[in-house]
Amino acid sequence: MNLFEGHGNREAKIRYLDGDFQILSPGSYVVCAMTGKQIPLDELRYWCVARQEPYADVISAIDADKRAGVLPNQRR
Repeated sequence: MNLFEGHGNREAKIRYLDGDFQILSPGSYVVCAMTGKQIPLDELRYWCVARQEPYADVISAIDADKRAGVLPNQRR
């Protein structure tokens, strides 16, 4: 059985780690913190460990860093 099979169409609860993540509560997707888009777990590539947030794509991840004021040479 595939790791992502059998958990229906519900949101997973995830703990985001450096370069990996841990599934705390099974599900088939997480929700992007910036766009609200559902991200299937097998497509999850971007997240922030410090903020424990998933992102749908690199643009969403950069926008989240801008919002948080953590990019170099960025005025707060």
